[in-house]
Amino acid sequence: MLIFIIICILVLVLLIANIRIVPQANAYVLERLGGYKETWGVGIHFKIPFLDRVARKVSLKEQVVDFEPQAVITKDNVTMQIDTIVFYQITDPKQYAYGVENPIIAIENLTATTLRNIIGDMELDETLTSRETINSQMRTSLDIATDPWGIKVNRVELKNIMPPAAIQDAMEKQMKAERERREAILIAEGEKKSTILVAEGKKQSVILEAEAKKQAAILSAEAEKQKRIQEAQGQAEAIRTVQKATAEGIEFIKQAGADDAVLTLKSLEAFAKAADGRATKIIIPSQLQGIAGLTTTIAEVAKGEEKADKV
Repeated sequence: MLIFIIICILVLVLLIANIRIVPQANAYVLERLGGYKETWGVGIHFKIPFLDRVARKVSLKEQVVDFEPQAVITKDNVTMQIDTIVFYQITDPKQYAYGVENPIIAIENLTATTLRNIIGDMELDETLTSRETINSQMRTSLDIATDPWGIKVNRVELKNIMPPAAIQDAMEKQMKAERERREAILIAEGEKKSTILVAEGKKQSVILEAEAKKQAAILSAEAEKQKRIQEAQGQAEAIRTVQKATAEGIEFIKQAGADDAVLTLKSLEAFAKAADGRATKIIIPSQLQGIAGLTTTIAEVAKGEEKADKV
């Protein structure tokens, strides 16, 4: 009875020991008597004791491997160091388990040879500016090569590109010269724009000044014109007033019954006023000379009357 219990306990322990639980994003490769039996997915599984064994546990997650820098030679014979990062994922656990002995080493060597082939067809400058092209070509080549191993290469990145020290110094000097050239161009462009703006400002100032002078001249001419018009109008009005007064005086004299002698005398007075002390010589018409004596007589009579008044 005791032996039976011991046997039952051993069988139970043996059965429990052969239970396997596969976690998420994993797969187990099962072998029976040394040959491939099946691939276990997520869940609980049983294997036959002494006949079955889990040959390999495979992670189905995307994995990253960073390889050491590789020495490569460009088309123009420049040796430089490039290290790469490969992102891969196992898609077929059976092929991964039986396709290649050491998948990581195989991928590393395949990456190095593929990188040398691609860089060997490029010159140094093209290599430094064509990272995306190199990444794409390497991913395509590695994906095709690793497909029989049950591996899918999702992405390849060039981590560092390290040219020789002499090349780096030359590149730094070239970049410095390029920056200085761009700085000089920017300064020259700024000075050019500044000069153009100053010249444009002076031009606008001259135009505005000329326009102001033009407007001032127009206004001055207009004012002078108005002044002359007003002066002419004033003179015309004065002439009209004088003529009117003269006409009225003549008309008054006529109405008073003045004879020709009085009219002639008034004419002489008009000549005297015309001279007004400014002229040294006055020309008297011949028809007025005949009444000169009459004028003298009238003057003498006027003087006698003044003396009589004084007495």
